[in-house]
Amino acid sequence: MTVLKAVAARFGHDFIVSEWPIGASAMRTKGVPLPEETLAACHDADAVLLGAVGDPAYDLAPHDKRPEAGLLGIRKALGLYANIRPARVYAGLEGAGPLKPEIAFGLDLVVVRELTGGLYFGNPRSLDLAAGTAVNTLPYTRAEIERVTEVAFRLAKGRRKKVTSVDKSNVLETSQLWRSVATDIGARHPEVALDHQLVDSCAMNLVLNPTAFDVVVTENLFGDILSDEVGALVGSLGLLPSASLGDGPGLFEPVHGSAPALAGRDIANPIGAIATAAMLLEDGLGLKEEAATVRRAIEKVLEKGARTADLVPRGARALGTREMARAIADEIPAHVAV
Repeated sequence: MTVLKAVAARFGHDFIVSEWPIGASAMRTKGVPLPEETLAACHDADAVLLGAVGDPAYDLAPHDKRPEAGLLGIRKALGLYANIRPARVYAGLEGAGPLKPEIAFGLDLVVVRELTGGLYFGNPRSLDLAAGTAVNTLPYTRAEIERVTEVAFRLAKGRRKKVTSVDKSNVLETSQLWRSVATDIGARHPEVALDHQLVDSCAMNLVLNPTAFDVVVTENLFGDILSDEVGALVGSLGLLPSASLGDGPGLFEPVHGSAPALAGRDIANPIGAIATAAMLLEDGLGLKEEAATVRRAIEKVLEKGARTADLVPRGARALGTREMARAIADEIPAHVAV
């Protein structure tokens, strides 16, 4: 919000912002992870900026009373079927992750994750701890696969024109359908190169040769796992933004979780959330120049050597959450009347 206020001042905007509970905060105050009034406000908004929802206090709660149920519910209710997760290695952070700098250099890819199907929503599902049995179901339809794959190809056309579709077609019938549909969509976009990778092979190749990837599209569970792997490669999950897009208002949330152990300590990395706000400006509100200004501000601060605790060696000087946000906001030039 600090950075969005700076954007509003720079460009003469007035962002009308309201706050509503979801996840654990909603459980504590409303008794449900997604209150009706929260969902109604989201339907009425132009775009939704979401904080992380998890809380280990609810780890043993029933499925519909866990904070994550609020997140899954809002994605479903808003028809958000495509989760866009860009990842790049910023200049100066080539050595921040586990990769050798020469391998990390130039990493710039996007994971497109299908968001409303697969194991997270499939029925039947059941858990019987006493009997020691559990069931989850992995369903997909052609239409669900087509629409998210189309998003990936549209993104690729504005990038390096390469799509990698990830599945487990050597084992799963669902993945065989996924590969077949992705191939059909690829034929509609001959200017974009399409290749297929099994998810285990993709996980390995993301470490061995990450710069070979441009746009990666995959189903819900695989996308959840692979995008977190990519977060480690760029240096920190705290750097990664995401946008969930569909038929209604977009929902924009950083990739990282809620990290309860960091709460209130002013040490978390805000860059993922700030870069998420940039995605909201561009994809949610159509403000491309404003979004580019935020991204340039992030780059400038990192080029100057500013780092939060997750990006510096233990014991080294690190900026706090508020200090980093203020530094980025200060890189957004003030409005000059003409």
